[in-house]
Amino acid sequence: MRPIRPVSRIGRALTACAASAAVATVGLAASPVSAAPAKSATASQVKPGDVCTAADLGTRHPYIKTTEVSPAITHFKGWYVTEGTTGAHTVTTSTQTTISVSVGLDGKVEGSFDVETLGKVGASLGLNVKVEYSSTSTESNTVAWNFNQPGYYGVYKGTKKVTGTYGSLNCNRAQQGDGSWGLKWIEGAGSGNFTTYTALEEGAVRCQDKVPANSIMAKAQELLDCGSATATAKHEAGPVPSAKADAAKKADARDAAAKAAIRDAAEKAAAKKTAGSTAGSRAAQGLTCDPGFYKIGVPGRSLYWTGHVLAADGVRLRPSTIFSGDLDQWSLCNKVEHNGVIEATLVNHRSQWCLTVPAQTAATERAVLQTAQCAEDDLQRFSIYRDVPGSSQIGVQNKYTGSMMGHDRYADGEFIRQYSSGRPDGTGTYTLTGV
Repeated sequence: MRPIRPVSRIGRALTACAASAAVATVGLAASPVSAAPAKSATASQVKPGDVCTAADLGTRHPYIKTTEVSPAITHFKGWYVTEGTTGAHTVTTSTQTTISVSVGLDGKVEGSFDVETLGKVGASLGLNVKVEYSSTSTESNTVAWNFNQPGYYGVYKGTKKVTGTYGSLNCNRAQQGDGSWGLKWIEGAGSGNFTTYTALEEGAVRCQDKVPANSIMAKAQELLDCGSATATAKHEAGPVPSAKADAAKKADARDAAAKAAIRDAAEKAAAKKTAGSTAGSRAAQGLTCDPGFYKIGVPGRSLYWTGHVLAADGVRLRPSTIFSGDLDQWSLCNKVEHNGVIEATLVNHRSQWCLTVPAQTAATERAVLQTAQCAEDDLQRFSIYRDVPGSSQIGVQNKYTGSMMGHDRYADGEFIRQYSSGRPDGTGTYTLTGV
């Protein structure tokens, strides 16, 4: 593999106390630290190009890239009302479409980033959308309706289905027009699709009713199949079979089955890739690494990301001492840079295992980071967002999950965890220093 040219220089080792390893700041070419940036915008106001601060390096916020709103019928039944049978009826409808709220690949909503994403969707469209995990019913559902006139009705429950794409805004260094450096919100790693819906509406519509185009009522009227023989024939009062509604229901079922098959195939492929990974030296694993090693620590405190020997343990904050045994040192391997953001695989000096978010907890908020046998897997790839040159402060994000790394409290033995939006109090900001 062709070695990757480093994007930063390692300075000379600084003098430190005997209990700690000597360290040097990692940065771009030497440049004075710019003046302290202005206060960052609030989460709801964050936009690309806005100013951020070093405390934001370990956080991220969504921004909505595209949206689409379309009517969807969740429950439907054709119903014929004859002379003398008008008035109140309770109609048992059949499920047509099931809509689940989701953000990203996991088919559910978990963590503050997902909730913030859906909140921004509603704000951008002026709609009251579901912002927690929920699903429209898969069971038959009743609709009580007062029919004032005889006729052929479509009795329905429906909603506005809202879909679209989102991106992730992260704080990173940016060079100004005058050559100075500052911190700005940029589009970082982590993007995907979302699906949500508005509150369910119910009602009844006839073929002859004039309804707004692209409305829920219009969608129900399509299922009524007004030009069919079923619609024009005479019927006894009560339910009427609708060939078009049944066909739509079967099409939705086929679509859901196809998506499930694709998802299952992807999960099996990922599991096979993980199971087939092999251990060995960095060279044997096909990794091209920076010379030397790095420490990831808490600013102003002698606590560093420290790997583990026991497979069931996780990466913890530990003081750096002569007993650390290189477990607190990491290599940056297969390093690339996109728009000023470093992406790399982090290999522990002692164990030669790679930093990873375990596959079984990848979708879990506050999942603990571990080290594992190295594999070509995005769960082992991390984006590193940096402060201005002259500062060693960074934020760390997993490529696959999009979550930011952080910890619950400053303490010896505290786990490093993933948080979907990062830690709001700056505990997701670390230092990256070369040994």
